Amino acid sequence: MQKVYNPQEVEDRLYKMWLEKKYFHAKIDWSKKPFTIVIPPPNITGQLHMGHALNNTIQDILIRFKRMQGYCTLWLPGTDHASIATEAKIVEKMKEEGLTKEMIGREKFLERAWEWKRVYGGRIIEQLKKLGASCDWDRERFTMDEGLSNAVKEVFVRLYEKGLIYKGERIINWCPTCKTTISDAEVEYEERKGKLWHIKYPAKDNSFFVVVATTRPETMLGDTAVAVNPNDERYKHLIGKTVVLPLVNREIPIIADEYVDMEFGTGVVKITPAHDPNDFEIGQRHNLPMIQVIDTKGYMNENAGKYAGQDRFEARKNIVNNLKNLGLLVKEEDYTHNVGHCYRCSTVIEPLVSKQWFVKMKPLAEPAIRIVKEGKIKFIPERFEKIYFNWMENIKDWCISRQLWWGHRIPAYYCRDCDNMMVSRDEVKVCTKCGSTNVYQDEDTLDTWFSSALWPFSTLGWPEETEDLKYFYPTDVLVTAYDIIFFWVARMIFSALEHMGKEPFKYVLIHGIVRDSQGRKMSKSLGNGIDPLEVIEKYGADALRFTLVTGISPGNDTRFHMEKVEANRNFANKIWNAARFVLMNLDIDTNYKPDESKFTFTERWILSRLDTLIKEVTENLEKFEIGIAAQKLYDFIWDEFCDWYIEMSKPILYNKEAENNKEVQYVLLTVLTNVLKLLHPFMPFVTEEIYLNLPHDEESLVIAKWPEPRGYNYAQDISMVEKLIELIRSIRNLRVERNIPANLKPKVFIKIDDECMLQQRQLWEIYVKRLANIEEVVVAQDAPQDSVSLVLSWGVAYIKLKEIIDIESELKRLTEERERLLKEVERSEKLLSNQNFLQKAPQKVVNEEKEKYERYKQMLKSVEDQLERIKSLR
Repeated sequence: MQKVYNPQEVEDRLYKMWLEKKYFHAKIDWSKKPFTIVIPPPNITGQLHMGHALNNTIQDILIRFKRMQGYCTLWLPGTDHASIATEAKIVEKMKEEGLTKEMIGREKFLERAWEWKRVYGGRIIEQLKKLGASCDWDRERFTMDEGLSNAVKEVFVRLYEKGLIYKGERIINWCPTCKTTISDAEVEYEERKGKLWHIKYPAKDNSFFVVVATTRPETMLGDTAVAVNPNDERYKHLIGKTVVLPLVNREIPIIADEYVDMEFGTGVVKITPAHDPNDFEIGQRHNLPMIQVIDTKGYMNENAGKYAGQDRFEARKNIVNNLKNLGLLVKEEDYTHNVGHCYRCSTVIEPLVSKQWFVKMKPLAEPAIRIVKEGKIKFIPERFEKIYFNWMENIKDWCISRQLWWGHRIPAYYCRDCDNMMVSRDEVKVCTKCGSTNVYQDEDTLDTWFSSALWPFSTLGWPEETEDLKYFYPTDVLVTAYDIIFFWVARMIFSALEHMGKEPFKYVLIHGIVRDSQGRKMSKSLGNGIDPLEVIEKYGADALRFTLVTGISPGNDTRFHMEKVEANRNFANKIWNAARFVLMNLDIDTNYKPDESKFTFTERWILSRLDTLIKEVTENLEKFEIGIAAQKLYDFIWDEFCDWYIEMSKPILYNKEAENNKEVQYVLLTVLTNVLKLLHPFMPFVTEEIYLNLPHDEESLVIAKWPEPRGYNYAQDISMVEKLIELIRSIRNLRVERNIPANLKPKVFIKIDDECMLQQRQLWEIYVKRLANIEEVVVAQDAPQDSVSLVLSWGVAYIKLKEIIDIESELKRLTEERERLLKEVERSEKLLSNQNFLQKAPQKVVNEEKEKYERYKQMLKSVEDQLERIKSLR
């Protein structure tokens, strides 16, 4: 083994070897249980960010764990075509060339899109490999490859034939920038400060007027009614009358509808069926006409009269000014409300009435709700079920058509001669009604989520009855962030139940968002994003992976600190150095059979602790408690194995004549091999490199057998070592507190009644002398004079400081330190009582001075306490 671990030299070499040996490839084996995870397919526009790194590290840990447990594991990778995002990128690139989609046409545009996929589509896959992802790359899929495209057509046709897909004129969310519809789930709501305008709507003869409150006066040009609650005593007498719509001078009725909130504004609301989803529903109930006044680019259209051609927000200002001039604006008040934005480009969405394709959701949602309530799919943590139920129980029909060119084109065909519409799996060239060949395909594509909803089964070959589908479906765990529960998770569940008749996965493991060290979301605007590949380049993939999962808990956000990455790089080095030490002191191989009667209490202790670790880490991983498992591994390896057992083993290892020398070697190799196996899913590279350098029975840790407890549980020996560790730590702490130089070795007197400890004294005295740096251990019933006591949970230890400390020189040193600290405290007090300093100095400087003052006071007290103790020894 090299003296220093170099991840840059190791990681690419090992990954290449794993791929060449096909360790990640899943071969169907009906004698084994399958364990399947499908990757949440990253967009072909994307590159690895910390959220991806966390998500894929969790998946890799689970897959590597189950592979080692003997399951036939499949981690199926792939990418998503991401219609809106990809099209936006290509349009942006074309803009630099002075081109638009319309200028080059659909066919040429799609050629560019496929070229984009070829150039950028594999980028994130290569980045995942850098992370160590053990996916079955032979089965990699793309949402628009031939097999998945056939699955999309099959689903569309089946749902259409069942009456669950229809084309209709409904209100939809329109993005004026992306120039397409988006579903309700793709609208992100942000709290914005705005205005609530109160506007007079007078009767034709001016005999009365009503006042409506609105946040969107630009849409009033399309009002076709005003509404009141039928139970509102203030307005009952006006129901059925008409008012004149300001600025337009069109008469509109006053209607009654229970939707109206009597407490909001004046209790009278304007009804604009073409520009508000709630108004649309009211319009349907009351047969109101729909007048659209805003176009698909976000500008006022010809129905807006003199405001035609104005941007919708510019028109808002002009309309408000005109209402003021006409005396129709009663008041304007500040108002905070949620405003819908496009999830891709953040443009304020515009509700518009449009003819689109929809999926009827209620019949699909009901079984999807039931299967989670029955526990056949479990959310971890369980609290996220509430989000799922809330969305599914209040679900509206899903608008699936998009006005984009990149994506799965809707398999509907129209005859120009007889207006016949045909939905077909195959391309239609002849009208089935009139025989005309004047047929064209629907221009729209399907929502990206329509195809990714089929991901757990389409990737396994559905609609064909493939062997993969029979063996690996349903999958086991879906690992995802909480922000796409309704985007993706819900849609996969109802799609799988509809088309497979079985749930797509057993568990939905939710993880949180990776935030920066201050708890902020990582974003381009804040400039606080950290590139995982840069971290890997500097510290190695293992250090990044272990940092991301240590201490995490399902569903909760985590903070990313570079200091933790450095600490975990040091952890990898600690394991490396421990392994080098073991290897240098090893002259046995894996065939050595130990004489367990030669094990001392230290061997029995570490083997017992190893058994507990195996049991607990296995249980933690089975329960998806990945952060807890990682922390236990860290504590055991760094503390119990490296800092204690290895140190305790040295006196025996260095004495080749010791009768239990080979038994100690055996235990070192056994513990090291097992912790490498336990740690492998978390830190695959450093563990594999060490394992292959040690004597080993199995070809690779990737396919090695997961450790099982051997039944070691020596409670008495565990207690013995815990007592020793407590004693050694207490002595070490005293040495630090009293500044006892390393070259001074005091005697330790121990008052002890523990018969077992007394019997084993000869062995543990060696450890205490070596690890606490003392001269001798004396068992004594009485405290020696002039000694300092160390109260332990199992007895009392005493150290005679007078014998090892030069009292006078220590008094001199401490007195000088006291004088120095007194001056610092006095200086700081003077400065902090100076009003000029407090008022003019930056707050940061003042705070720093206050911290210094408190620190100096604490240091002064500590020195004075030490002085008193030393004086008492005179």
